[in-house]
Amino acid sequence: MSSPRITRNRGPYLLIVPTILVLIVAMGYPLGRQLILSFQEFGRAQQFGQPAEWVGLQNYQDLVTDRAMWTVVTRSLIFCAVCASVTMFIGTLFALLMKRVSTGPRLALQISLLLTWAMPVIAAMTAWQWLFDTRYGVINWTLKNLGFSSFENHNWLIEPLSFFSVAGVIVIWMSVPFVAFTTYAALTQVSEETLEASHLDGATALQRFRHITFPTIKPVLTIVMLLQVVWDLRVFAQIDFLQKVGGTVSQTHLMGTYIYTLGIGQSDYGSASALSMFVLVLTLALTFRYVRRLLAEDAS
Repeated sequence: MSSPRITRNRGPYLLIVPTILVLIVAMGYPLGRQLILSFQEFGRAQQFGQPAEWVGLQNYQDLVTDRAMWTVVTRSLIFCAVCASVTMFIGTLFALLMKRVSTGPRLALQISLLLTWAMPVIAAMTAWQWLFDTRYGVINWTLKNLGFSSFENHNWLIEPLSFFSVAGVIVIWMSVPFVAFTTYAALTQVSEETLEASHLDGATALQRFRHITFPTIKPVLTIVMLLQVVWDLRVFAQIDFLQKVGGTVSQTHLMGTYIYTLGIGQSDYGSASALSMFVLVLTLALTFRYVRRLLAEDAS
């Protein structure tokens, strides 16, 4: 007969067993299937029911020597770094603003951010398409009336740089509310007594933030930054939508749309799966430092 102490110690582990099993089935099978596909070659014969040919590491070798793939990877990393950094900066500023203002303005700001966050992606993209429309867009109309006549009938999506500028604005706009709300929740846990005592001791606002506020909210910021890197690295819907309404597809691919084009557009499921596995490894490599830091903080 087991003692109550042993049963009590095993209880939490028994409770998470169903969750682990669901994760294994829901995520393990697709991941394993994708890994198998990455070692196979798909062509016209497979569309008529023929089994895929096993090619081993050939798909990975083709990707490594493909300059277009490395261009897409570099472009994706730059886009991810810019969007994640700007999102964290703006979101933290909004959180600090909500902490400082009175109840009325704070509620108005929170409702605005919540509506932005809750807006469906397609509805938001349609609104942004109208804003940047070549002939009737509000952005072009505003810039033209401010004296910038060169923006009359300006196409924001035809050039890669302006395309990714528009895409970056949209991605950041949709991501800021999450960062702002999460950081604001962390700011509410900062000790007001400690802040007041440091203020009485002559510490400036910047010093209080650097030595008291930031160390307190740093674990939360680390987790949020980790999530932003993962989300911005695999952004798809915004890029795909902008490509369909005017972007030059060959010059505006990120890894998400490139994988979709290889798999769905060209029926090259082997190369698409190999690139997906590469993105998985790349994501783990980029987030390993953050995860290790989180584990070290939990251990301490």
